[in-house]
Amino acid sequence: KLTVDCDDKFLYLGDRKIRFFSESIPENIPWQEEDVKIVVESSGKFNSKEKASGHMKNGVEKVLLTAPGKNEDATIVMGVNENIYDHSNHEIISNSSCTTNCLAPVIKILEDNFQIKNGFMTTIHSYTNDQNILDNSHKDLRRARAGASSIIPTTTGAAKSVGKVIESVEGKLDGMAFRVPTPSCSVVDLNVVLEKKTNAKEINDLFTKYSKGELKGILDVTDENLVSIDFLGNTNSSIIDLNSTLEIGENMFKIVSWYDNEWGYSYRTIDLIKLMLSKMK
Repeated sequence: KLTVDCDDKFLYLGDRKIRFFSESIPENIPWQEEDVKIVVESSGKFNSKEKASGHMKNGVEKVLLTAPGKNEDATIVMGVNENIYDHSNHEIISNSSCTTNCLAPVIKILEDNFQIKNGFMTTIHSYTNDQNILDNSHKDLRRARAGASSIIPTTTGAAKSVGKVIESVEGKLDGMAFRVPTPSCSVVDLNVVLEKKTNAKEINDLFTKYSKGELKGILDVTDENLVSIDFLGNTNSSIIDLNSTLEIGENMFKIVSWYDNEWGYSYRTIDLIKLMLSKMK
């Protein structure tokens, strides 16, 4: 068993020790003292290239944002566009959002096989720490309300962010979010109009094929009658609910996909770190 302990300076994992820092400004963290090459920026406060670059003043080579970025060098979603990663030119990289990581593989499959004309998505999303425990002040008056007491309509940048990783759908998708009183596990409800005629069975068969092939570990499918808690701890970015795929005519479809917005996204962050490290050798 791995022993875990800590003091005021270090976290101890077995025979490893990881140093703690407490700084409010990235450039004040002495990364060079620990020979850190990649910083995972998860504070939510330094998501622009200008702010995140502060980490690089002390020996850091790359900064990985675990959120949508601003003026970042690249936005990468594993299973969708990781082939664009350029070790020589990409320093500030965004892993986008958990919702984009759920949506993008679905969009990739539909776009590659049927071409998307346009669409809307809604994420029914567990509450996050950007909401209040009780009604309180917030720049978003709806997020100001108690997160565990209401279904809360709000914004999401996921649909537009997909255009960063799949350029052919840029401007074709939009959407919104409903924050709900669950601590983890969310679901994307995607409604799309496709250029090519198809049917729900063909679409589901494609999802199943990709889940066993090139997107294995990224996208999965289920034909069981599951609910959100059943996906807790699922490491896939996106799990298609095959029984919920609906069609009107031959071009309009509803696709539902589940995701553990914490666990699955964390695994993709690790995958992206591994990719970045592999290019440093």
